[in-house]
Amino acid sequence: MHSIFLFLSTISAFLAVSMGAFGAHALKTILSPEMLVVYKTAVTYQMWHALGLGLIALLRQQNPDSRLIIYAGWLMFSGIILFSGSLYILSLSGIKWLGMITPIGGICFLSAWMLLIIFSFKNYKKL
Repeated sequence: MHSIFLFLSTISAFLAVSMGAFGAHALKTILSPEMLVVYKTAVTYQMWHALGLGLIALLRQQNPDSRLIIYAGWLMFSGIILFSGSLYILSLSGIKWLGMITPIGGICFLSAWMLLIIFSFKNYKKL
């Protein structure tokens, strides 16, 4: 069975490592300390949620028809794009209004984790 979420997880993790290395080596003298913290936050959240997508890929393999898992995967991927993406662009460009997009990504993350909680609870009750 193919898994789009495994693919998205590995791409996201690869990009998080790449962006982290870029930030640590190329940006530390260019960005202000405040914007460097913003950039590092983007990298950290991207990596953790790339791992979350990997978990979703494993759960989906065992539960291929679970709508909760599928929705959680797309929400988590959307969160990576909106949360980390907006923070990357904000820190590199200084366009402040992008900060308004970041919480939408955070809501996507929270929603994905909530769906995983619901899925886990439903499966726990089956035991």
